[in-house]
This record gives sequence, C-alpha cells and structure tokens, in this order.
Amino acid sequence: MRKLIYIFVLPLLLVSCNELPKQKRGYPRVEKGVEERSKINIDSVENDLKQKGYQTFRYKADDTTYLMQQYYMVFLKTGENRSQDSTELARLQKEHLAYLSKMASEGYASLMGPFGGNGEIRGIAVYNTATLEEADSLARQDPMVKAGRLEVEVNPWWTAKGGKLN
Repeated sequence: MRKLIYIFVLPLLLVSCNELPKQKRGYPRVEKGVEERSKINIDSVENDLKQKGYQTFRYKADDTTYLMQQYYMVFLKTGENRSQDSTELARLQKEHLAYLSKMASEGYASLMGPFGGNGEIRGIAVYNTATLEEADSLARQDPMVKAGRLEVEVNPWWTAKGGKLN
C-alpha cells in the first residue's frame, strides 16, 4: 500500500503543491501597505478577468483587499466501471496523472489531489475557467472519467486570487 502511495499520490501532491510560475491565469492579491499603483493593478486584473467572462468581487479586511474569483471545484467520484485489470488500471492511472499535469501546466487546474480512504469521493481538482461548462468539459476529458472508472461533479467555489495553502 505504501508503495502505491509513492507511485500514484506523490506525483499529484508535487504538482498540486508547487507554485506554477508559467500559470497564465493567476493574479496576486493586493497586500497591506502596497502603494496606490496596486489599486490600478487590481483594477486592471479585475477588468481583464471580467472581459474574459470570469466572475469576481472584492473583499476588504482591515488594510488588505482581496480580489475574489469564482473557480470550479471538481469532485472525482467512484465511477460505475471499476472492472479494469491491474495492467489497464496502471495505464489509466498514468494517463490520468499526465492529463492532470497538463491541466496544471496550461493553467486550467490550480489544485488537485486524491482523498484517503475508500469513500465515494476519490479526489478533487480546482479548475480555473470562466464557466462551469468549460470546467465540466475539461474534467470529462480525463482518461479515468472517459473509461468510467471516475465520474465528475462540478461546483462553483470562491477564493482570493493569488492565495496559497499553508
């Protein structure tokens, strides 16, 4: 079991936890003490996002203004076709991880990873797209989903631009 975790989970964690400098869709929040030019910057970022169809709003807490954006939380759930043999499953897993890495490197997926245990929800991916339909379409192109081993449920989710896990 431990070997499987290293083979399948570790690469996902590395992809999801690394900052992606090539990510085209990320914009930083405006921090405390930043000069007035940052207001222009946040205005520019917000206008750019809105022109591209993204949903945004601002949230102010003390001296910090956060630009909030709607993302899409994709729950990867147990699918109906789980009859793959070990060879087929290994191939699908490799293609699944490659697909998620591609989504991250192209800036479509911001965070992803599996859940522990054997529950119905097997993992998540947070998609950075303008619409639910686009996130759903991208999630359904995952080889594990196409094979029926996983199915997707897509939900809108809000967070601050440039936020990170601690």
